[in-house]
Amino acid sequence: MELTAVDHRIPLSDGNSIPIIGYGTCPPHTMTPKGSCRAGVKFAIDVGYRHIDGAYIYRNEHEVGEAIREKIAEGRVKREDIFYCGKLWGTHFDPKRVLPSLQKTLQDLQLDYVDLYIMETPMAFKPGDEIFPRDENNNWLFHKTNLCATWEALEACKDAGLVKSLGVSDFNRRQLELILNKPGLKYKPVCNQVECHPYFTQRKLLEFCQQHDILIVTYTPFGVARGPGWVSTDFQPLLKDELLNSLGKKYKKTAAQVALRFNIQRGIAVIPKSFDPKMIKENFQIFDFSLTTEEMKTIETLNTDVRLVDQLMLSDHPEYPFHDEY
Repeated sequence: MELTAVDHRIPLSDGNSIPIIGYGTCPPHTMTPKGSCRAGVKFAIDVGYRHIDGAYIYRNEHEVGEAIREKIAEGRVKREDIFYCGKLWGTHFDPKRVLPSLQKTLQDLQLDYVDLYIMETPMAFKPGDEIFPRDENNNWLFHKTNLCATWEALEACKDAGLVKSLGVSDFNRRQLELILNKPGLKYKPVCNQVECHPYFTQRKLLEFCQQHDILIVTYTPFGVARGPGWVSTDFQPLLKDELLNSLGKKYKKTAAQVALRFNIQRGIAVIPKSFDPKMIKENFQIFDFSLTTEEMKTIETLNTDVRLVDQLMLSDHPEYPFHDEY
């Protein structure tokens, strides 16, 4: 299937489809000015993005919703053209909190449904409205995780027509198998959103997910991520890589565009993010060139199996996913 700027949807296992490139709305470590997310989403839709990746914890879903509704009102797109991914955060894993959390997202967006709703993490935190619950010593407040019970509550949301597809993020093989082998499973995860780029190719997890018809969607496709508390400090800057830049020179592209193209040719959906119009446009311009088989193999040799977004401050959580090999 040839992917183009106009038509780049790929199938999901439940019969729905997803655009292979999305526009990420996670704010940077330094919060962006009010309205910048709205402007970014509007510009992204004008450029050609149809997949918008958001989350409750980004605290900007109201701006995303405004942008989508404005573009629909202009006649630029129809609701069915837009693929919106929302996320269930770990403070809402109690089955009784799942539906209200989704309803809050729908209220902020002012939309009737989301196209994809994913568990943003396999780690549960103290239930409540505090996004990052900590004690008086600034230690995270963990909560016992029952991933299957949370998943059943998500299945009920799909049955109610509030979400079209269900997925997960940062689940390792064991956690995926827990859902896949759940007695009475109605809907399996269509995707697993994880870190994946030329320095961290996730080969084993990718193979496992492909065997089970689970799409890998990558956040951090450039090996660049939010605040220092979440990431490894020993990570080398991917976009300065000599090979990626030399290939970019060959194709008159940037190292970032080469990194994105590498993943979509592996069948991986990518979620670049930027509020800079120039970068938003550049990130989308990946459908007018292809890497050769040899170039793909050479890029794969850059893999170091070193994770950037290691979230070490959560490593004591019983469901911390990164202790496992994959």
